[in-house]
Amino acid sequence: MFPGILRAARALYHIHARHADVAKFTFSASKTLKYSTTVIKFQEISKDTSPQNSELLSESRHQRKEVEMPLRSKVIESSHKNGMGKPYQIDTDKSIRIQNTKSSSGNSPGDNPSKSDYKPEVIRELPGDEKEDVLFNTLFGVRFIELNRPSKHNTLSSSMIRKIVPRLQEWAKSDMANIVIIKGCGQKAFCAGGDVVELVKLNRMGEEGQKQSNEYFALEYKLDHLIATYTKPYVAFMDGYTMGGGAGLCMHAPIRIATERTVFAMPETKIGFFPDVGASFFLPRLNGSIGTYLALTGERLEGVNAFYAGVATHYVHSSSLYPLELRLAELRFKDYDSLEERLDLIDSTIEEFVTGLPHDQPMIISGERRKAIDRCFNKGSIISIISALKAENGINKAWAEETLQILSRHSPTSLCVTLRLMQIGKKWTIAEAFQREHALAARFMQKSDFNEGVDELLISKLGEPKWDPPLIKDVKSEAEITEPYFQTDGIQPLKLLNGDDYPDYPHNKYRLPSEEAVKEALRGPNRDISKVVDYFLKKSAGKQGVKEVVYEIFKRNTTDPGK
Repeated sequence: MFPGILRAARALYHIHARHADVAKFTFSASKTLKYSTTVIKFQEISKDTSPQNSELLSESRHQRKEVEMPLRSKVIESSHKNGMGKPYQIDTDKSIRIQNTKSSSGNSPGDNPSKSDYKPEVIRELPGDEKEDVLFNTLFGVRFIELNRPSKHNTLSSSMIRKIVPRLQEWAKSDMANIVIIKGCGQKAFCAGGDVVELVKLNRMGEEGQKQSNEYFALEYKLDHLIATYTKPYVAFMDGYTMGGGAGLCMHAPIRIATERTVFAMPETKIGFFPDVGASFFLPRLNGSIGTYLALTGERLEGVNAFYAGVATHYVHSSSLYPLELRLAELRFKDYDSLEERLDLIDSTIEEFVTGLPHDQPMIISGERRKAIDRCFNKGSIISIISALKAENGINKAWAEETLQILSRHSPTSLCVTLRLMQIGKKWTIAEAFQREHALAARFMQKSDFNEGVDELLISKLGEPKWDPPLIKDVKSEAEITEPYFQTDGIQPLKLLNGDDYPDYPHNKYRLPSEEAVKEALRGPNRDISKVVDYFLKKSAGKQGVKEVVYEIFKRNTTDPGK
């Protein structure tokens, strides 16, 4: 078609995220572009927060009009750059704030009401919320969420959550929003976790402060569950530090893209907490004992190793992310396409941008190291894990000694609770995981280890937290430590934003083949490794990384890989 048509379409189709998603476009035969828009005018937000002024979306006026524009219209973009590397003009306007009209109340953990039992909960921004800590932008059918606290590695705050939730809810209803992409501002971090320093400050205010901390976790877990059950394609760019609360924004996404700058970790046991944000559901479903190993040690997976381990579904060089954004914006879906069909198209589109796997980053969790992880971290207690690590010899001896040193510095209580969480979390549904984690987080806010760990490691930075109990050898009974943390008495149940639930991720097909699937294929009639590799390559349409992972599983589980 005419080159100018695309430029004109982009000019018209780009509606800054602070406007309503309600534009419709049609091409005319006379080289002009006609479009009709629905302009929604919202009631002005009053500083008066009285109930009569709290319904911000209660009044709207709809005005339809048709206009003509020349094909060579000026392109107005937001946060994107032109071919010369200069930013396009940014179209700004007052943001629309959504006022909350009800408080959260809930059900018992594991007691999930049907969808019809859920009434819409409106999340609102508060007067003291930070401005522009999240940016929302639009490019054709793509909606962008950009975490904008680069000086704090984009750590997730309540203010950010209160902005993200209503946007996701709005886009879920919009016919114009096809894909949601979440990413971090800057080159260092996607999101380095929750704002735990602020939580400790609240906890030290006493019971009222602890209540506010619980409200933060409730808000965070509601967002994470909304992402896990989102009805439109949701793509996470794990470019940079992706830790703790940041992992919750991406690990439940069907499409998770790692880059050479990715650093994934769940380091909560180091600060006297536990891997949350749905990690009790995600980590136990990784291959073998990898999830338990990551949860207890806080081990970092850097670059392509996040992809190999199954944490990410794709690996793309960071220099390809911007071109990928433009390509995804060009995708067109049919109205009747299912979510899976849309994700299939996105999956194949991402594969267009892969440039090969880095040769200077070997698969860390593989071979003898992987065997040792499975041997040591499949035990029923922390004491048993420590004993197994002490028994390691040969090629894994140095790794085992280093791992023992890491565990010795972490909170004994956190280690015991986390191991128990990994054991029972694999039986939970996604909704139950968030509900049970919420009750668990409330218990940790009442205890001393979390405050002590954050203070010593992140605030005063003295680095010598005094745990209770101090050492794992001081633990007489791990069950006695863990049992009180898993009790829900006296804790307000968490009610999620919707009633959607499932026992396993519905979109696992976009990750690399699981070890269980590869072993099953190797036990089948076509046991030849080349045929098994061809089978998985064909099944995944030639997905990058499939060959390497299947061969690693084969070699590790075969007594004579040469045959």
